[in-house]
Amino acid sequence: MQGTAAHTPSVPRPAGPRRPGPARPPGPQPVHAALICVALPALAISGEQGQLTGQGLDGFYRNGRRLLARCAIRVDGAEPVPLQGRLTDAGRARFVGTVRTAADEGPDPAVTVERLRDAEGVERITLRSAAARETRLGVEVSLGTDLAELGAVATGAAAPELPAAVHASGLRWSAPGLDAVVTADPAPDDALASAGLLCWEIRLPPGGTQSIELRVRPEVPGRPLPAPGPAARGGVPWGDAQAEGDDARTTALFATALDDLRALLVRDRQIPGDVHLAAGVPWRCGRLAPAEALWAARMTLPLGVRLAAGTLRTLARTQLPGPGPDRGRIPGALRHAGAHLPPGCTGVEATLLFPAVLAEAWRWGLPGQELEPLLPAAERCLAWLRTAAGEGGYLADPHPGGPYRCEVQAHAHRAALLGADLLEAHGRPGAREWRDWAADLRRRFREDFWVEDRGGGRPAAAVTPDGRPIPHLGCAAAHLLDTGLTAAGAFAPGLLDRVRTEQLARLLGSPPLDSGWGLRSLGTKEPGHNPFGHRGGAVRVHETAVAVAGLAAAGFEREAGALARGVLDAAETFGHRLPEMYAGEQRTAGSSPLPHPAACRPAAVAAAGAVQVLTAFAGVRPDVPAGGVTVRPPGSAPLGALRFTGLSVAGRPFAVRVSRLGLGMVEEAADGLQLGV
Repeated sequence: MQGTAAHTPSVPRPAGPRRPGPARPPGPQPVHAALICVALPALAISGEQGQLTGQGLDGFYRNGRRLLARCAIRVDGAEPVPLQGRLTDAGRARFVGTVRTAADEGPDPAVTVERLRDAEGVERITLRSAAARETRLGVEVSLGTDLAELGAVATGAAAPELPAAVHASGLRWSAPGLDAVVTADPAPDDALASAGLLCWEIRLPPGGTQSIELRVRPEVPGRPLPAPGPAARGGVPWGDAQAEGDDARTTALFATALDDLRALLVRDRQIPGDVHLAAGVPWRCGRLAPAEALWAARMTLPLGVRLAAGTLRTLARTQLPGPGPDRGRIPGALRHAGAHLPPGCTGVEATLLFPAVLAEAWRWGLPGQELEPLLPAAERCLAWLRTAAGEGGYLADPHPGGPYRCEVQAHAHRAALLGADLLEAHGRPGAREWRDWAADLRRRFREDFWVEDRGGGRPAAAVTPDGRPIPHLGCAAAHLLDTGLTAAGAFAPGLLDRVRTEQLARLLGSPPLDSGWGLRSLGTKEPGHNPFGHRGGAVRVHETAVAVAGLAAAGFEREAGALARGVLDAAETFGHRLPEMYAGEQRTAGSSPLPHPAACRPAAVAAAGAVQVLTAFAGVRPDVPAGGVTVRPPGSAPLGALRFTGLSVAGRPFAVRVSRLGLGMVEEAADGLQLGV
């Protein structure tokens, strides 16, 4: 038959040595299925079954060290059958299982095992009996640890477990400079250091319960360290904000986002009164991530200005000193930017965000006594921008040799305009010069960064130093819509004119970029698209939130609403705890978004992005220095009726309601504020 090859019997080949492949670089352990309890600087990570096995990232952590890697329970020699494992809030989890005993009659287990786990190092094990007569149970808890650094655990390079020693009512493990101690209440009947076992003989009367509490804590040899608690961490920098609406998921998403933000709060080591947000758990909760911290502070300004103030003060202390061209720049690491661009510098992004966040915090009500000390740092950021970009050039990222990215020019433009407002209002020189600089940037950008095509054109992702545009379309273009608040609740002019802004809105709402779950980081029609690519096609909640807010403010309500509903739908599948990113697979009937195996969850910009996505449809535009606040919600009410309470304007509680007809009404505000709707 034509096209069919004749069959010949195969001849077995002699076995030979396999060629060694290239060494696989260490990568992060998958965490998409893990339950992560967070109360920084403490973490607890396990699977849904609740047993800490010592495999992967399982364990209790404090300050980046794994204090306990293994905590496995056996009852009468058998592991409990897992029934449910879930987070009760950002820092606690509950696991329920059952065990069968010799006294059970029929298929129904009579003993339930509940484990309540706290990120701060407490686990309470409760056994409940429904048997008709007394039940005697042998309970064993197997413990072990390596005291490894989180970074080593993350790449699968942790050391073997350390030997244990009996210590008081528990066990101790020691490594240079750090010990970990587990204590039990009640004290175990037996402790076997060689096996890492604590053992109890428990009697449960009919319908009775018995609890065992385990506590794990670090010790520097000779000096115990206090466990972090609410008093040590201090209160959160916002009030009791709540959301409700026609779509009940808005309440759950808003509450979960605030819970995650609370868990990610970190106090500055130099000045504990200043707080900022860690970028995400488990990979990015160590060093300060300046760009993510500022973005999260900016997106949560409706909750209050204390987080922004603490973040700005913390970053002002990191500015590079002079003399030299880097004077005033905030240092930051390089960040992967996908297949078409070299890595970008988070320090450049943070330096441009600094004056913009300060200016917007001032509009929301940052008091003068807190703003004045930060003005010199903002002036240094602007001075660095002038030096780096020059009078008639674009800002390269990374500076000085990188390409001219479209979003970096948007950040620079916003910094110039909002910085000019600050300088003018506080009697500082340079406001007119910065407005002229921004106007010149707009003129040049509209000529150099627009790529014409048969579909109506698109903004270039970047322009090379020799003037060649890089036309690939991704979520970074959403930053061109993010202009920032100016006087009287207005928005600064954008880098694009109205016609091209409308074209960009159409592109952001088109199938190549809108996955149905949020905005893709790279369009599906672009070379190198990968639905799991961090900057190559995955949905990033941060940029989706920027797009929603920018589209809503510019009047493109249909596109804003579609993206917002996609995020709400995705959040529901993630238990309302949004990861920093998830796969950009196209949504189809009956599908759900695929998690990214290495995404941080919780993540600061995802949780703060959820706050921005929802509050964008309230349309609150404050101008506290002028004594007023305006509410301008989208007239089509894309999410239906909404109500927010516990927001903050001028340092006082603020509540706003939006009807199904898109009409806004202020229900609570500070005395003396002039209200406009």
